[in-house]
Amino acid sequence: MSDALDRLDLLDLDDDLDQDDRLLRDTVRKWADDRLRPNIREWFEGGTLPAREIAQEAGELGILGMHLEGYGCAGAKASQYGIVCAEVEAVDSGLRSLVSVQGSLAMFCIHAYGSEEHKQRWLPGMAKGELLGCFGLTEPDAGSDPGSMRTRARRDGDDWIIDGTKMWITNGSLADVAVVWARTDEGVRGFLVEKGTPGFTTQDVHHKISLRASVTSELILDGVRVPDANRLPEGNGLRAPLGALNEARYGIIWGVTGAARDALASTIDYAGSRTQFGKPVSGFQLTQKKFADLAVSLQQAQMTARRLGELKDGGRIKPHQISFGKFANVSAALGICREARSVLGGSGITTEYPVLRHAVNLETVYTYEGTHEVHTLVLGSQLTGVDAFR
Repeated sequence: MSDALDRLDLLDLDDDLDQDDRLLRDTVRKWADDRLRPNIREWFEGGTLPAREIAQEAGELGILGMHLEGYGCAGAKASQYGIVCAEVEAVDSGLRSLVSVQGSLAMFCIHAYGSEEHKQRWLPGMAKGELLGCFGLTEPDAGSDPGSMRTRARRDGDDWIIDGTKMWITNGSLADVAVVWARTDEGVRGFLVEKGTPGFTTQDVHHKISLRASVTSELILDGVRVPDANRLPEGNGLRAPLGALNEARYGIIWGVTGAARDALASTIDYAGSRTQFGKPVSGFQLTQKKFADLAVSLQQAQMTARRLGELKDGGRIKPHQISFGKFANVSAALGICREARSVLGGSGITTEYPVLRHAVNLETVYTYEGTHEVHTLVLGSQLTGVDAFR
């Protein structure tokens, strides 16, 4: 699809990549094309993923927690992390979820809110992909309103006893350590719960239609005892987990442009080889109208990601700007995939082509880490000065 990818860059955005950015993009793209793309159809259809193998390979590439400093992390620019997210999600959103949950949720929480002992113990192994982490905030009855969480942690001497359930947790059953957020008498606090701790069990979610090449789990905490040393000392209040979510949302803003790009490029290739009424489908005016609309939408989403990358690299990005990116880019990517599928006709409903797979994955991305409606209200609040959440 190299020709189609080149043609999609109507504004020559790739010309702005420096040598390091280009090398990073090409390295990750080659890994994705050689290792991930040949297997994603089988993983998606089977609802399986060799997550540990992929995590270790990603660790060898240095892309897990790459935007963090020290402890085996590369300290890369935020825009470089965005480039990686786009290349991985060009194969599948579930694979990008593996990378972003590891680096931007679990590792970020330990890096930002953990003690020095936490960082030394967990981050080097997580950066190598030898240890996996997950992020436990969402609950069966507390999604968009995490302040209503029911998971509680109570003091018992020098320990904490945690009771509750977390739901829709990527990498949950695989994780060596779970970052769990719970309500305490002092407010919301973060804890590191290690795999194998008595009372801590997991159960995978099956029968998924979307994000099938991703491990999604329920975390069950029944009288789980953890020492106070496992409490994140700086993980106090809802601002802490919401700060981590903004890190992950930033990666989504870039990642979905990869899914949309892959869907559109594969559709353009198909339209050039599919003949109807004596000429390629790509030669019909209605098809070209679709491609023009979709390509412009894609480039606008890519420019949004680039601008937010500039702001984040400069340390100037604000939460409402991240909401702007997720609101705009996920919606655009989902629209691109849906319309591109129509060009494929009947072939578009099979996994022979990636377009509908990207679309059904993006239905989940549209909802997770802040629903489209939540980001609508964040933007509305910024524009009016009135908080309309309640």
